[in-house]
Amino acid sequence: MLSSPLQRALETCQLAGYGTKAQLRPELMEWDYGQYEGWTSRQIVAENPGWSLWRDGGLDGESPEEVGRGVDRVISEVRQVAENVLIFAHGHVLRVLTARWLGEPPAGGRHYALQTATLSVLAYEHQDPVISRWNLPPVS
Repeated sequence: MLSSPLQRALETCQLAGYGTKAQLRPELMEWDYGQYEGWTSRQIVAENPGWSLWRDGGLDGESPEEVGRGVDRVISEVRQVAENVLIFAHGHVLRVLTARWLGEPPAGGRHYALQTATLSVLAYEHQDPVISRWNLPPVS
């Protein structure tokens, strides 16, 4: 079990019954939006027309490439494990992780809308990384 050290992810991990087993990974923390932290996309675009998180990152925060390098370290670790690995993290970083799992650039995460409190499964089909399941409601 891997988790972001931030409270939202840790609480979800604990509610799922894995809190005591979680290994904290700072690479799974939510994207650092810098000066845009707390702003809506609409507010940012009003201030900075044409802005895209997936291209520009956060002002004085992380770029997509920086987030990608972090999740690449997590993916490298996960690929060394022979069994399933649960990851508890945040929307945008999980979307980047998915893109990188599939061999896409970090900005490819823009194509993977992810709902809150859902389950998704990244796996292999033969040797190819795939999305096996996406946005499933949690099991009760």
